[in-house]
Amino acid sequence: MSHKSGFVNIVGSPNVGKSTLMNRLLGEKLSIVTSKAQTTRHRIRGILNHEDYQIVFSDTPGVVNAAYELHQSMMRYVSSSLSDADVLLFITDVFEDTMNHVETLEKIKELKVPVICLVNKMDLRDQKVVADRLAHWQKELPNATVLPVSALHNFNVDPIMELILEKLPESPAFFDKEAISDRPMRFFISEIIREKIFLNLKKEVPYACEVEVTEYIEEENIIRIRANIIVERDSQKGILIGAKGRQLKYIGIDSRKDIEKFVDKHVFLETFVKVDKDWRSNEGKLKKYGY
Repeated sequence: MSHKSGFVNIVGSPNVGKSTLMNRLLGEKLSIVTSKAQTTRHRIRGILNHEDYQIVFSDTPGVVNAAYELHQSMMRYVSSSLSDADVLLFITDVFEDTMNHVETLEKIKELKVPVICLVNKMDLRDQKVVADRLAHWQKELPNATVLPVSALHNFNVDPIMELILEKLPESPAFFDKEAISDRPMRFFISEIIREKIFLNLKKEVPYACEVEVTEYIEEENIIRIRANIIVERDSQKGILIGAKGRQLKYIGIDSRKDIEKFVDKHVFLETFVKVDKDWRSNEGKLKKYGY
């Protein structure tokens, strides 16, 4: 039997369920998931391996109109995912009337590769609304395959895999068949900590945070990790640390639990908060943090 391999890239507006879907398709949590928009900042590749195929999924940031240099960096990830896709998964949901970024939608319409349009969160609206949304997107993207799904509840996810395998080109594997991502362990540690910041803090503060893993030492029975949480202002630092350090302690405890699940080993985690003024608006600082 011939071997199939290719890049299946996931794009869509913020908070439509891109990360939830990729984790569901992979059967492993690689992308962080919160109820807040714009949680994903990087292009995160997850690799699904089988004897007969290798699917390289890419989760991308939600498509936004850039307000910071950081947003421009995020949009560059989206643009690259449109240009190198073998199959594109365009995700919308039953609450979205049209994509908030018209330029990206126009680029999707012009793509020559197969497009699968997924209308997510179908369990949250009645059947008539779902049918209206499906009809709308089939009209917008006449060459796409349009499906209703619920990534959270694993509804209609199996047909997505069948479609992907049908449309995937014949090719040898791009990555080692044992790999689950092209990202290093430190990246996923930082993402887990950043997820806990989003879950524990409100309003603007989580968006002003970046996490930098400065030490990752693997010993026989434990992994020792030191991480800096970067903020833009002293006031944000105070909120993040909290009264008597309680907020930072809670974030650390929640992070350590999930990191231990991810690495399958005991973890000793130290977190520190540092101020790097206006890092989101400075191209040089963004490069320093991997954007």
